[in-house]
Amino acid sequence: MTRLTVAQALVRFLAGQWSERDGVERRFFGGCFGIFGHGNVAGLGQALATEGDDLPYYLARNEQAMVHTAAAYARAANRLATLACTTSIGPGATNMVTGAAGATVNRLPVLLLPGDVFATRAANPVLQELEDPRSYDLSVNDCLKPVSRYWDRINRPEQLPSALLTAMRVLTDPAETGAVTLALPQDVQAEAYDWPRELFARRVWHVPRPRPDRAALARAAEVIRSAARPLIVAGGGTIYSEATGELAAFAEAHGIPVAETQAGKGSLPHGHRLAMGAVGATGTTAADTLAREADVIIGIGTRYSDFTTASRSLFAAEARFVNVNVTAFDAAKLSGLQLVGDARECLTDLAAACAGWRSDDAWTARSTALSQSWDVSVDQAYSLDDSPLSQSAIIGAVNAAAGADGVVVCAAGSMPGDLHRLWRPSGPGAYHVEYGYSCMGYEIAGGVGVKMAVPEREVFVMVGDGSYLMMAQELVTAVAEGVKLIVVLVDNSGFASIGRLSESVGARRLGTSYRSRTGGPLPVDLAANAASLGAAVLRPESLADLRKALEEARASTGTTVVYVRTDPLADDAPSSGAWWDVPVAEVGAAAERAAYEEAKRSQRPHLTPPS
Repeated sequence: MTRLTVAQALVRFLAGQWSERDGVERRFFGGCFGIFGHGNVAGLGQALATEGDDLPYYLARNEQAMVHTAAAYARAANRLATLACTTSIGPGATNMVTGAAGATVNRLPVLLLPGDVFATRAANPVLQELEDPRSYDLSVNDCLKPVSRYWDRINRPEQLPSALLTAMRVLTDPAETGAVTLALPQDVQAEAYDWPRELFARRVWHVPRPRPDRAALARAAEVIRSAARPLIVAGGGTIYSEATGELAAFAEAHGIPVAETQAGKGSLPHGHRLAMGAVGATGTTAADTLAREADVIIGIGTRYSDFTTASRSLFAAEARFVNVNVTAFDAAKLSGLQLVGDARECLTDLAAACAGWRSDDAWTARSTALSQSWDVSVDQAYSLDDSPLSQSAIIGAVNAAAGADGVVVCAAGSMPGDLHRLWRPSGPGAYHVEYGYSCMGYEIAGGVGVKMAVPEREVFVMVGDGSYLMMAQELVTAVAEGVKLIVVLVDNSGFASIGRLSESVGARRLGTSYRSRTGGPLPVDLAANAASLGAAVLRPESLADLRKALEEARASTGTTVVYVRTDPLADDAPSSGAWWDVPVAEVGAAAERAAYEEAKRSQRPHLTPPS
């Protein structure tokens, strides 16, 4: 037996957890981010100080941000590793709710370890305790229940081993993963217990690659072989499964063009003859044209968000769906034929089952022509040299600077849509845009997590002024930890995408511009703010200056913020014209409502039997 506190036992256990897939083992927890208060300093704080040799501690500046960092780390590690996050009870714990929701929405493993109120209730109410007359067993940590895939409160030391093993099972299960919360009452954290030594043994969690059901595979192959105009929609599961090689081989063998969701972008590198780029509301003309005409959609690792389906207005009413997904919940969407299993294994088996069959040469030739035509539009957008610079030109300059080893990180505003359409990825892992939860403030914190997971790659964070002002302080974390980022801060004095959306629904851009009450510009200098947080700052004015600034930032060994102003009213990026469902008021916006009702007619229930 080994006598340790609950917190010490927890830290020692986490340090001994490993994941394995395809024979490759890696430490599952790359460290623990934390901000300490009275609810966790004597427990986890003391434990990390004395037991944390194999679980490095990192100081974050905001609790929400450190969960974003952990989620980004997990995504860059293809969900085979993550970070733990600890906070005190109270506002620190509730600050994690948004980050937890983002991780769970995006199917990414993160471990949350918030402190909690006293289990003994000896001194109730304690500082930051939420008193609920219905039950003394409620605390603010119960807010984390709906955004966690597994949630537990450790009220006795004896409960810890089973909770830890269940937490690891969920975190390493590709079908179940998301945020996991273990709420730790502050008195229990400090309580000592005699633990079995086996709890601290090196434990390897084998991440499975489930094979599809044989009968389901035969049905899927029959549908695919009957297709005249098939289209693959590659989602994030393609990349997490490391199935991009199998995807390319399958597409090439059977002549099937490939469109990509936000999470799946980079499944095929730009320039591949079957790569159609982004699909959906922020799609390319190539991908969306083919999506409207396709008779069979093969979804691989996608959860079919409203952006992917253009609010169910994109795909033909008679289209049939074959949905490859490790999660049955996602595979069942759009009345699709469900092929539940690992993306790589499913593609390998489908390739064998579809051997000898190819789509019509005219279909693939047309897809190539459409893709080439889109490339011309992107070239034109990238070459715009206006003053102020267009967002499209800024993206083009960053894309060129990123090269083969760069990773672009973004999350919210108008840039994710433009990036989805315009960015030319070098391959998997080059494109990291959080668009499941579209959380403003994710960008810099997420960039820290990506760089920690793949330190050999250059990380380019693209962030608008709106997101920057919500969570800029993790620049301090990057500087303190020596985590080099290149942050491209695009200032358009407000919320560009919501401004355009506001105008389209008759809301007159209310609340979308950063102006004083009297209407004048604000005397705010975001570049100076970034410098005050420890980053080097460059202020290019022209496209040539921007390219030079990005070269300088790449050559630097520290974090650099490249500050660029752009026009908030400009909307210069080429578009496929796909629709996104945002309701319009029935009173007071007659013209906008009429256009909305007309667009609604294009929505389809997709209830066609899959076979």
